[in-house]
Amino acid sequence: MLRNALDGLTVIDFTQIGAGPTCTMLLADMGARVIKVEPPGGELGRGLGPGWIGDDAALFHGFNRNKLGVALDLKSDAGRAVARRLVAGADVVVESMRPGVMARLGLGAEQLLQAHPALIYCSISAYGQSGPCAEHAGVDGIIQADSGLMGLIGLEGSEPCKVQAPVVDVMTGYVAAMAVLAKLAQRTRDGQGGHLDVNLLNCALALQQSSLTSWLADGALPERVGSAAPYSAPNQAFQTRDGWVMVAAYMPERWQRLCELLGLPHLATDARFATSPLRVAHRQALVPLLTDAFRTRGTDEWLTLLGAADILCARVASYEDVARHPQVAANGMLAEVRHARHGGIRQPGFPVNSAQANAQAHRAAPALGQDTRQVLKDCGFSDADIEALHCAQVVHCAEPAGTALKQPGTAPAATA
Repeated sequence: MLRNALDGLTVIDFTQIGAGPTCTMLLADMGARVIKVEPPGGELGRGLGPGWIGDDAALFHGFNRNKLGVALDLKSDAGRAVARRLVAGADVVVESMRPGVMARLGLGAEQLLQAHPALIYCSISAYGQSGPCAEHAGVDGIIQADSGLMGLIGLEGSEPCKVQAPVVDVMTGYVAAMAVLAKLAQRTRDGQGGHLDVNLLNCALALQQSSLTSWLADGALPERVGSAAPYSAPNQAFQTRDGWVMVAAYMPERWQRLCELLGLPHLATDARFATSPLRVAHRQALVPLLTDAFRTRGTDEWLTLLGAADILCARVASYEDVARHPQVAANGMLAEVRHARHGGIRQPGFPVNSAQANAQAHRAAPALGQDTRQVLKDCGFSDADIEALHCAQVVHCAEPAGTALKQPGTAPAATA
């Protein structure tokens, strides 16, 4: 069961917004004890609405389930000392500061690895830890633009478009989690930790594996063709009488069956459309002919007819459609995280063995400083020490607003 695969592993999370929190959330989903360290005012992701769940952005809840929350002022000497004490008991550190910031705080990879050679230290940045752009800041949209990804999206002559979901952030989080798991496996053999450099630019390029490889091979710049695939046709969305349907019928047999189904058998023998590469080359002539036929029926009718003919198809779904999709329900991918104050919070859950994994309870994202007192007590701080740090505003201790569910591998969050 992957939900307890990482029981006994402790991760200190110095990340915010999307990429880093995705990585640490995945580790927490698999049972790691993840201690999320935020500044006393909270991380930036708490304010990035709409939508909102209470005073925090839904985005924050979506990226921070199953974690313990500690609020700590890393700008103070005492706060940095607390952080080093947390790290001393950890297996993994994940940080998403701009390169050089953690080193200036005395919490950089070289400094901590010298003290703790078995530590796995994962740095997540926009451009990487070295090179001419290493110190440049960047977020998902900036990297979508700078990596060429934005140049693929939309239609020729229209404004550049981005994927509205932060796909580069999420992809980077998954890559970082993969890298941490690989390094953990290596550490079981040699006992050594190390520094992992994961960055948004590399992950955005990896998302473009097919299109970049094609350009590197022939130098032909990709066209912006909306929903169409640049490498095959027909493989795009077509307007129906009442919506849109995505159709992939570029394989020879399916292309012939599509022509028959649309009442256009002559297209199957048209020399312009004889192969998928030819159909790509003559897409501007082909698409209007197919669209006219698709507009004669509604989406539901087309889905039935296309499915019966074994032609790959799908509704271009709204989120309302996704929420009632029977396979999404069967997969159990939309998890409900129970929150003591806000009730059930629905969100995409853990994606592997999802029905089984998400049937187990998830711990809600922590309120700011929710677990500060208990985490510090677990590190050996006395009540008096914690109270002194709280009074000096080095740490922030708050009443827990999340669930009291036990996180895998951890004690239940204590009331501060």
